[in-house]
Amino acid sequence: MDTLLAKLQTHFPNLTFQPGVRFSWSPVNNQVIYNKTADKDDVVAVWALLHEVGHGLLGHNRYHSDFELVSMELAAWQQAEKLAKRYGYSIDSEHIQDCLDTYRDWLYQRSTCPTCTSCSLQIDEHTYCCFNCGGTWRVSRSRLCRAYRRKQKEILV
Repeated sequence: MDTLLAKLQTHFPNLTFQPGVRFSWSPVNNQVIYNKTADKDDVVAVWALLHEVGHGLLGHNRYHSDFELVSMELAAWQQAEKLAKRYGYSIDSEHIQDCLDTYRDWLYQRSTCPTCTSCSLQIDEHTYCCFNCGGTWRVSRSRLCRAYRRKQKEILV
């Protein structure tokens, strides 16, 4: 992975690469954070690195809806596949789908009405509204926390 990292740093000087605990993209610093302790022969770590570089190359910095986040994740994986081909790797499509499934599951949990369990649409960054029963609920901004759905009083839309 060190060889790939050196190539990425040379080919994409507008991105900075910072060792960290896990792979992630920081749009604030235009920084790809990578797991320095990952085994140098760990192909999944290579895929994760390419995915985070994909976010950087696509200029992902802020999302306004949960669906937009899922779309950004898909786009970053598509970019990672192009990068993988360029650098002589191949990303397992099942791995990509497994990663995307975590976002799809997260989205499904957040969009499920706590009153009638119908799947609903997001009406702003923190609020969903159910088409079936008219209920509304608020969700946390964080993708990493458990999907809590707090009911709130009716909002006129």
